Amino acid sequence: MQALAGVTIADFSRVLAGPYATMLLADLGATVIKIERPGTGDDTRAWGPPFVDGESTYYLGLNRNKRSVALDLGSPEARELAAQADVVIENFRPGTMARHGLDYATLSAANPKLVYCSITGFGPDSSLPGYDLLVQAVGGLMSVTGTPGSPTKAGVALVDVITGLHAMSGILAALRHAERTGEGQLVEVSLLSSLLSALVNQSAGYVMADVVPTPMGNQHPSVAPYEVFEARDRPIVLAVGNDKQFAGLCEVLGIPDDPRFQTNALRVQHRPALTKEINSRLGSQDAAHWLPALTAVGVPCGPINNVAEAVTLAARLGLEPVIEIDGLPQVANPIRLAKTPAEYHTAPGKR
Repeated sequence: MQALAGVTIADFSRVLAGPYATMLLADLGATVIKIERPGTGDDTRAWGPPFVDGESTYYLGLNRNKRSVALDLGSPEARELAAQADVVIENFRPGTMARHGLDYATLSAANPKLVYCSITGFGPDSSLPGYDLLVQAVGGLMSVTGTPGSPTKAGVALVDVITGLHAMSGILAALRHAERTGEGQLVEVSLLSSLLSALVNQSAGYVMADVVPTPMGNQHPSVAPYEVFEARDRPIVLAVGNDKQFAGLCEVLGIPDDPRFQTNALRVQHRPALTKEINSRLGSQDAAHWLPALTAVGVPCGPINNVAEAVTLAARLGLEPVIEIDGLPQVANPIRLAKTPAEYHTAPGKR
């Protein structure tokens, strides 16, 4: 029996954050009933190309292991599904669910054990639309991504993904509490709060030391060498996180002792000189020469793979990154449980 067997989730969420959370929960055994708008369904059904057999891969990649039903929010059937569920999750603008009697206060009065997860863009008191790009912009992520003078978004809807993971964590914590006490609760997650938490060292540097970070391209504000460098034939990444690893780098590249590079703080201070020194030596050989030699002495390094190469790498490492449901390849659930592993039964719903 899977870890979440017996848990029923009424999933009123759309697009990415909520559907990602409920897909992961479904993989772990929860019964997820996805409620979609009659006629059009989840917005991501139209988000393409690419498409597979007329369905958007965006939608297909977020909605396996769910039973999809088309219902109006105001229908008795929608209220009945919500009332009978262990978990309700939604990401409509604040007030939408309440207008249809699907809010936490109404549903929990009839089902005190209900776990109700509400995902918003900017909190329950704001009606601003929670689009990932917008939150990346106003939440500070674009201000530290890319190069100076060229604000850049992440190449994936990272804020939605992070928020979905926070929603999943909150739901699991609330389910544990309900199991112990018989008392459900409201779980609130916002894209903006999730991003500020996920900015980790960048937001911490501002909150604790009043340092406002700026974009640094591929460089790290607090660690060096930790960026993209140039071998003779292609760029590679060095992620040197401590003095021992730096000593290994110096050994392989033949970098002499230099008082400017003795500690990480000094290396950060003298980053331009260090970068020039490293690139001048890496440029003498191809990446295929340097990467094995650096790995052998414990220096974290690697090529800059495209997505196809990244999937191939994961497969080669035995991580089994791709599963298949009814002939449709899917990216596997990354959570590996020894006793109750993820299972894959149902392909994303067809209309």
